[in-house]
Amino acid sequence: MVQGWHSSNNCCATELVYPVRVSDNGRYFVDQNGQPVFWLGTTQWTIWHRYTLEQAEIILDRTREKGFTYIQAMLAGVGDGTEPNIYGEKPWLDNDPLRPNPVYFEIVDTVIEKARQMNLIFLVLLYHQRWRAIITEKNARAYACWLAERYRHVPNLVWLLTPEAKPDYIPVLRELALGLREGDGGAHLITVEPDPAPYSSSFIHTEPWLDFNCIQTWKSVELIYPMITHDYNLKPTKPVVLAEGAYEGGTEYGFEVSPLWVRRQAYYSYLAGAHHTYGHDHSWRDLPTWREALDAPGAVQMGILKRVLSGLHEWWRLVPDQSILVAGGNTEGKILNLAARHEQGAWLLVYLAEPTTVSVDLTKMIDASHAIMFWIDPRTGERQEIGEVPTRTVQTLTAPPEWEDVLLVAEAK
Repeated sequence: MVQGWHSSNNCCATELVYPVRVSDNGRYFVDQNGQPVFWLGTTQWTIWHRYTLEQAEIILDRTREKGFTYIQAMLAGVGDGTEPNIYGEKPWLDNDPLRPNPVYFEIVDTVIEKARQMNLIFLVLLYHQRWRAIITEKNARAYACWLAERYRHVPNLVWLLTPEAKPDYIPVLRELALGLREGDGGAHLITVEPDPAPYSSSFIHTEPWLDFNCIQTWKSVELIYPMITHDYNLKPTKPVVLAEGAYEGGTEYGFEVSPLWVRRQAYYSYLAGAHHTYGHDHSWRDLPTWREALDAPGAVQMGILKRVLSGLHEWWRLVPDQSILVAGGNTEGKILNLAARHEQGAWLLVYLAEPTTVSVDLTKMIDASHAIMFWIDPRTGERQEIGEVPTRTVQTLTAPPEWEDVLLVAEAK
């Protein structure tokens, strides 16, 4: 069983101080001391269901190595919620969520505690629309309350609900949210990722218990920028997470989901003002190649993305600003060129989905007379210097043509 947790002093030496909350401005996430926490997620939907404890530890360790902080996982696994786990245990006795199976939940507890020791946070998917015959409006509140009470003092959790984006689901979602709040007193965030449907804001944005919005775009990379921009401008302001796009290595989309495609999804998310979750097809399908998938190129390159973005001065003050690109910008279609900046102009960031020539307005860098500019290869993290330039100018630059995609950074000197 997971032991109770009451103070950050009980944690192993980590970067985070649990639990994670939403920032005062509603744009990003912070720890309990108010320090910004970079959101880079991954999906391991069946980690409690289809893997042994030893295999789950391998997954957690390799996930941490790549730089991920958040893991999305389905409490009852992929399916209708009635299938046993790898040890032959079902989550609920007689498929009744008000009769939890102690053996099953001890396994869940063990994995969550191991994740805590590794500084990883689980998004616990406790309701999926495929389980709607089992979890109903009648029993949802009691079920959620039991779960929340059990994990009340476990810090590394976020609650995830996955209905279809239809008003018909609002009553059961409200019952689940009531149960969660009763059970843990609001200790953990609650979010919704519709499946199959694009975004939570389409039907429940104003629900007071919804702490942040999630988007699922599947194969439609062209939807990422407009959907995030829509949510970014909503009131009340809430963080936005692209919770599922196309999975690396996936074969169901009609095209190859290459590392380049994976990078585009992620950089589009962040430069539009959101946060991002990666996934690999072999992991969620629990294929024999799941170990190799943990070290896939796209997963490694998500770690590069995190190091680059979180290395920017006050990265959490990112503001999307397409006016930075005087020429060469593009916000429509699948091949985008996007820009963002530090709120006070300490840096500018441009992502080019393929090499091209762009004109960048450096006058956005307030209070700085000069800037250091450089290119970064998102595949490798390689940095290619451009040099020092005056900020009261528009600079026209051509990206390295041999790269697949390109980051351009300008930092105030």
